[in-house]
Amino acid sequence: MVSEYKSCALCPRRCGIDRTKAKGRCGESAEIRIARAALHLWEEPCISGKNGSGAVFFSGCPLGCDYCQNAAISRGGAGKAVSAARLAEIFRELEEKGAHNINLVTPTHFAPSIIEALELYRPKIPIVYNCGGYESPEAVKNLNGYVDVYLTDIKYFSDEYAVKYSRAPRYFEYAFASLGEMLAQTGEPRLEGGLLKSGVIVRHLCLPGLRRDSMSILERLAALPKGSFLLSLMSQYLPMGYAPELNRRVTSFEYNSVVKRAVELGLTEGYTQERSSARDDFIPEFNGEGV
Repeated sequence: MVSEYKSCALCPRRCGIDRTKAKGRCGESAEIRIARAALHLWEEPCISGKNGSGAVFFSGCPLGCDYCQNAAISRGGAGKAVSAARLAEIFRELEEKGAHNINLVTPTHFAPSIIEALELYRPKIPIVYNCGGYESPEAVKNLNGYVDVYLTDIKYFSDEYAVKYSRAPRYFEYAFASLGEMLAQTGEPRLEGGLLKSGVIVRHLCLPGLRRDSMSILERLAALPKGSFLLSLMSQYLPMGYAPELNRRVTSFEYNSVVKRAVELGLTEGYTQERSSARDDFIPEFNGEGV
């Protein structure tokens, strides 16, 4: 697995850095780092369930969005180094605590090590790949057989916004192509007792002033086979003080108009949020718990 870090091409940035010797564009070396591993209740109901999702928060990020709520780990340096063997133990410990699934949060840049850990111990609960959408379709193909549920963002349609706020050229192109691979692997969502056992959830976080961009994403999603995924439209955006024009919350009009467009397009299977979800107390403490 180390060879895949030698000239890194795990995300669309393909920085080519030898992460066994230096940090890549994601801010991380080849050494796995985790900031928190604990039961987590703040995902979609079919992921969190009653007991919580076994969320493993990885340090670093291929994106580094200006408005990241998890900036303490995506670019703030929080996290503790672990081996693949220890990661496998963490999976087992979360499973024993009653987690409904193992939720790999921002895993893209550590995918080879995650596969190594899953080879050491494969939990009897679903594996959730919780990513920012900026994925290489080829890298997603390598996850086939290891991941049961993809929980993927589609953040932008316009390359203008993708570059401006995440420095991620061709974001939608990569996100949509990767989504196609995810759907091919999992098939239609399969729920048992209200919990998602396999399938894809597409998340979209509505951003201030970008409702028309949101609608463009919905129009492309509506062209996919009906019922092939669940849609999660999120209103939980919190101003984090980086981009001045984003330094406000999403208005009710902005969010409701996006939801209305989704309904018009027939995208009715999934989740919406109350505006009360835009609270910083939903952001977990990245204090090394469970690591």
